[in-house]
Amino acid sequence: MFDIQFFVEAFVTMFVIMDPPGIIPLFLAYTGGRSTAERRRIAWQAPIVAFCLVVLFAVFGQAILGYLHVEVAAMQIAGGLLLLLVALQLLTGETEPPANTMKSNVNVALVPLGTPLLAGPGAIVATIVFAQQAGAKSGGILALALAIGVVHILLWVFMRFSLAIVRVVKENGIELVTRIAGLLLSALAVQLIITAMRTLLGVAP
Repeated sequence: MFDIQFFVEAFVTMFVIMDPPGIIPLFLAYTGGRSTAERRRIAWQAPIVAFCLVVLFAVFGQAILGYLHVEVAAMQIAGGLLLLLVALQLLTGETEPPANTMKSNVNVALVPLGTPLLAGPGAIVATIVFAQQAGAKSGGILALALAIGVVHILLWVFMRFSLAIVRVVKENGIELVTRIAGLLLSALAVQLIITAMRTLLGVAP
């Protein structure tokens, strides 16, 4: 069995959090002045780093919560608040990278692209919450795994072909997609909090 609804929910949430179109200007900023070969290397390294971190928390996130005695509803509320902060950054455009980081010689595929820009607090919390929900759904684990995989493939595609995409849709198009993603993410964050409150209060949806 494959839970299509759960796949769509997980995919949309992870997509708007990790924001493949919105990562293009950041990717170009952090890789400015580098050769084409270096940009291509960073374009596949960053999604792999993010993917490993997300999978790590998807597998061991519940064990961590159990050790800390944190309830699912509490994680949902915390996750909703964190996602709301990310959404506000997308809506207000406060996503510019620090100038000193752009000039650094460190491997930007690891930090800051791999984490915290891609696999940041919002993505990690959302992964833990979805992993908890997946265990109670038929085919939920497969749906979540596929959603995570597809999002990271899209991240690679958008970074790999970032220059071509910018030439087609222009910077204004990227900005528009980022604002829409922020709006969708804010709605998802509020819904996450509402669901947690209903669980705590024992109110049926």
